[in-house]
Amino acid sequence: MRTEHFDVVVVGAGLSGIGAGYHLQTLCPDRSYVILEGRATLGGTWDLFRYPGIRSDSDMYTLGYAFKPWTEAKAIADGPSILQYVGDTARDYGIDQHIRFGHHVQTASWSTSDARWTVRADGPDGPASFTCNFLFMCSGYYNYARGHTPDWAGTEQFAGRIVHPQFWPADLDYAGKEVVVIGSGATALTLVPAMAQTAAHVTMLQRSPTYVVSRPAEDATANWLRRKLPAMLAYRLVRWRNVLLGMAFFNLARKRPSKTKERLINMVRDQLGPDYDVAKHFTPSYNPWDQRLCLVPDADLFDALKTGKASVVTDTIAHFTPDGITLTSGAEVPADIVVTATGLELQLLSDVAFSVDGEAVDLADTYNYKGMMYSGVPNMASSFGYTNASWTLKADLTCGYVCRLLNTMKTRGLRQATPTLEGALPEPKPFLDFTSGYVTRAMARFPKQGDKSPWRLHQNYARDLLTLRFGSVDDAMVFSNPASTKRTDKIAA
Repeated sequence: MRTEHFDVVVVGAGLSGIGAGYHLQTLCPDRSYVILEGRATLGGTWDLFRYPGIRSDSDMYTLGYAFKPWTEAKAIADGPSILQYVGDTARDYGIDQHIRFGHHVQTASWSTSDARWTVRADGPDGPASFTCNFLFMCSGYYNYARGHTPDWAGTEQFAGRIVHPQFWPADLDYAGKEVVVIGSGATALTLVPAMAQTAAHVTMLQRSPTYVVSRPAEDATANWLRRKLPAMLAYRLVRWRNVLLGMAFFNLARKRPSKTKERLINMVRDQLGPDYDVAKHFTPSYNPWDQRLCLVPDADLFDALKTGKASVVTDTIAHFTPDGITLTSGAEVPADIVVTATGLELQLLSDVAFSVDGEAVDLADTYNYKGMMYSGVPNMASSFGYTNASWTLKADLTCGYVCRLLNTMKTRGLRQATPTLEGALPEPKPFLDFTSGYVTRAMARFPKQGDKSPWRLHQNYARDLLTLRFGSVDDAMVFSNPASTKRTDKIAA
């Protein structure tokens, strides 16, 4: 088996991986890189999910890359448009030429003496091996092979079809059918109005409500600016406006949760009218931003509810029947098709098995460094976006910081950068402080964060921008392992 060497191995060709390719070839043009993608196509989430109505729940002026303007009319874009944008970016900058499709990474082993990682993958032609000086994990945060579905009693006797949105069947015909969508998160709120267009009726069955905010799909100000200004200037202005507004709203919600909650609920009441039971179906028990807010474009969910094409039922499932679902209250919900929009299964770095100098590394025992690296693990970073803002905002900053580290090591003639805990350990905190079920189910497998920088996740773009782009790279970072004068071949036997 031949082993190929690259300066950087990037794992994943979704939003983060394509962004990593751009930053590497722009900020570190003398470094070679390869992107290993386990699937047959690029795009990650935006290629995997094919359910009706699939769209972003963040505006494209912040979900888009900082270096490539979003120029479509809709700010809340559909999945195929986002996939096209990611694909165009890869082709326009030649990043697609660096992707190896069908390579699913299994193990990654660091050798201090060689100052390199050895990465083993299952490739389309069998086992494949790569070495690299830096490993950049851009594989997302959830299991592509499995979604979360609770174990309900009686599903085996249900005469209809049960599907999970992560694995949408191409042959599913729901026209004229009774559909039940189980869940109240972003996926459910997307599916309900989309399926209601042709289904006989769609019931959103939720155990508890979530916060729902309506927003125009098109940004009138952004479209006006784009007609008046160069595309990049208009894009940057709208991007910063949206970043600042998002930060202001998040901070307000944290400081005045009761007032924010009241305002959000009143906005729903304005949409649905005084006779709708907003208290039962749209009033969560938690404060805003304890879980992610859900966005609906152009009030499409509320329109579906007002026309009677859809309805919301707040209850728990007792068991399935041949014709539908029996609820704990005793009510029956008829169904021909049940969609289990019950969440993702979080997965840390694609469950790759990591080791350092022959010792297995359990990342759950580490502290996360600046939201991207891991204590005691050299020359490895991962891309993990914000929970209170667009994923790509943090991904862009992470890519830039990785390039700073690479250039610092080259300038200093050192081959290794290791985040290192010094003195008293930080007080351990969960990696994410969200109360969403998909988060709480997985946190024991994730690294910890600390109570102070650089081990704390700030969830604040402006603060991270200053820290990651202009702050010191030496903060709790040990640079070591002087470069050898020996020649290193790009391809080793």
